Amino acid sequence: MTDPVVFDPELPWQRARSVALRPEPFGALVYHFGTRKLSFLKSKTLVRVVETLADHPTATAALLACEVPESQRASYVKALGDLARSQMIETRT
Repeated sequence: MTDPVVFDPELPWQRARSVALRPEPFGALVYHFGTRKLSFLKSKTLVRVVETLADHPTATAALLACEVPESQRASYVKALGDLARSQMIETRT
């Protein structure tokens, strides 16, 4: 059994290479070609955060750049953690 992914918002992250995003009116569908998992991003802001993770030094920086209100950041960090555990996003080296 592998260790579960621990999401640290102070690390650099990116959308996993084997993941595709398909924009939808509610946000986006996220499909992982390796695990064949399908997820839904129900916020256009979260879609923007995921799409721009690789452009920022940390996930926190991506949240700030996408103007996620401070009062909502904890829920976005939780959502990113869920995406990390489902291998939809991965750390950058």
